[in-house]
Amino acid sequence: AVQLVESGGGSVQAGGSLTLSCAFTEDTSSSDFIGWFRQAPGKMREAVAILNRRAGEAYYGDSMEGRFTISQDSANKIVYVRLNNLTPADTAMYYCAAEYTYGLGTPLDFREYRIWGQGIQVTVSS
Repeated sequence: AVQLVESGGGSVQAGGSLTLSCAFTEDTSSSDFIGWFRQAPGKMREAVAILNRRAGEAYYGDSMEGRFTISQDSANKIVYVRLNNLTPADTAMYYCAAEYTYGLGTPLDFREYRIWGQGIQVTVSS
């Protein structure tokens, strides 16, 4: 099964930027959709950005588009998400996900993914 490894998290001040990387091990149907989600303490996991790698289509969570951009390096099997103009509200664990189930939910629904990375912390200070 495809495996995911996130990198690039850390601490930044408000207004700063980070680029998160998700390296995946297999270029198969399991990695057709690669998504970034985040979860803050006491809150539900929410979509940040999803990439349909075959179609080149991107989906963004509520209020994410415009500040965050998802992209890929297919040759090296990496999906990036660029986080711009960060605020303290963006502080969370960020997770990479794969193996979209094509179930009843949309690609933005975290319940539609079977494989998850270990997560990486992003902390934004004011």
